[in-house]
Amino acid sequence: MIRDITIGQYYPADSVLHRLDPRLKLSGTLLFIISIFLFDTFYGYIAVTVFLVSVIKMSKVPLKYIMRGLKAIIVILLFTMFFNLFLTQGDVLVRLGFLKITRQGLYSAIFMGIRLTYLILGSSLMTFTTTPNQLTDGLEKLLSPLRRIKVPVHEIAMMMSIALRFIPILMEETDKIMKAQMARGADFETGGVIKRAKSLVPLLVPLFVSAFRRANDLAMAMEARCYHGGDGRTKMKPLRYHRIDYFAYLILLIYMTIVIAISVIENRLPSFL
Repeated sequence: MIRDITIGQYYPADSVLHRLDPRLKLSGTLLFIISIFLFDTFYGYIAVTVFLVSVIKMSKVPLKYIMRGLKAIIVILLFTMFFNLFLTQGDVLVRLGFLKITRQGLYSAIFMGIRLTYLILGSSLMTFTTTPNQLTDGLEKLLSPLRRIKVPVHEIAMMMSIALRFIPILMEETDKIMKAQMARGADFETGGVIKRAKSLVPLLVPLFVSAFRRANDLAMAMEARCYHGGDGRTKMKPLRYHRIDYFAYLILLIYMTIVIAISVIENRLPSFL
């Protein structure tokens, strides 16, 4: 399960998506997440699916690598679908004691599962094709207008970049600790869900010790290099939009126009819900 967490990891490849400006990818990811919650129609899901498949194809990231990230959230996904399936009121299809499955609940569970899956895939694709440094620069540039109201934009972007960078490092550290304890007789694979959860408790102490040690080393390294925030700092590679970025913005605009049009007229179209 630990090895399946892929968010925050960068997959090097020579693709159109890798060469796009990070500001475009951040904005596009946000708009994509918004778009998957704008409709409840078959036509809307077709539009989102076509867009997502096209972007995955352009990224040149292997589909197996992208789908692997879903294994880490399968419990949350099933939990969400379960509640939508049994707690949504409507036309009863099956009654299991005090539980009942309705037509509206069935559709809601299916489409909520699709939405969460697309959300994870779209968000992971952004980190696969963008380095942490590019994410920091792009986020700082997008939030730069907030400096006028004294918001520490550089510090916020730096913290988010460090957090994303630490995710794969901590996952790798957790995997090493698990292997070391398994070599000493620990069992993380057998038993029910509760037993497996309890078996992970001994991992927390060495993992927290390692995380605090790495954080302390990073803080000392930043102080040794006289880091004092974003005031007066310059960029070695300043962000500049290119022709391909403007073309990508146009495609994103067309996509959002189609999705919004579908959401506006969905009352006139056959709705699943």
